[in-house]
Amino acid sequence: MSELSNDTPRSPVTLRTLLNWFSGQFAGLGAAGVGVLCFSLTVPATRAAVPELGALLVGAGRSVIAGALAVLVLAVRREHLPARADLKSLALVALGVVFGFPLCSAIALRSVPAVHALVIIGLVPMATALLAVLRNGERPSPKFWLASSLGAASVFAFGFTQASLHVAVADGWMLAAVLSAAFGYSEGARLTPRLGGWRVISWALVLSLPLTSSLSLWAVRTQPLPAAFSWRAGLGFAYVGVVSMYLGFFAWYRGLTRTTIARASQVQLAQPVLGFLWCWLLLGERVTAQMLVTAGFVLVCAAWASRSRAPAAQIAQHPSARRAPRSEAAATVRIS
Repeated sequence: MSELSNDTPRSPVTLRTLLNWFSGQFAGLGAAGVGVLCFSLTVPATRAAVPELGALLVGAGRSVIAGALAVLVLAVRREHLPARADLKSLALVALGVVFGFPLCSAIALRSVPAVHALVIIGLVPMATALLAVLRNGERPSPKFWLASSLGAASVFAFGFTQASLHVAVADGWMLAAVLSAAFGYSEGARLTPRLGGWRVISWALVLSLPLTSSLSLWAVRTQPLPAAFSWRAGLGFAYVGVVSMYLGFFAWYRGLTRTTIARASQVQLAQPVLGFLWCWLLLGERVTAQMLVTAGFVLVCAAWASRSRAPAAQIAQHPSARRAPRSEAAATVRIS
């Protein structure tokens, strides 16, 4: 065999190939980052609303607001009903992110400060990664587990020093909220490639409307609304209903499906750090040097984990690694 026969032709580096590489590297994590930015205000906004409006109304009523928006969007777009085969997955998504996380976190925030809750929220990325392994067959690298473990440990270390983390009933509710969020995220990411992220959360909210509306009405009957409540409580309730419960999921589910679920979920390690900032700005909580150090360390861990690679066989099997036909690619951009 000649020496020339061993030479492999190299494709030229063009602007299009560079843009495709950039899109493949950062599109998924960028979309997940937008979702995390939306979600980072959820705990402070819930904490602002719960003392005046009640945990049940805030927990269930936010889904009613988002469900009404979803009905409007689906009606304007004249969407067909979801297939019967997708109803089970939509129900599981609703169980996690429409009922589980909003209600459990609202109940916990009746008795603990927002910073305390944000410490436990730092477990969501690890829980999402574990569920990705169990349900979606992902196998993150050892470097991924090391980076995410260090990030979660730093959040807990901060909590013990700053927020006086203790074992209490409220902590149990927050842990239930963490598991609910992780379950809803992983199940929604499994369904998003077929329906598109905005359809997943829209149909999950619409299918839940009868129950969330009933819970909201019952909450108003058992605990009547005050004659006047603060603008901060009203704005917090509106935010969790419009952004946290609906618009944020558009970017979040898109990010989870543009890369592996385990990698994208690590971007959420930044959520407690951003939440601490919002607590300082909106709720008057004090920012300390330890908080700033923790913020920097968590962001480094999130970046390290996000750059970790899954095994080559797994990447080849992941939907985002396969090159779709041009018509399918256009459809994906359109619906997601």
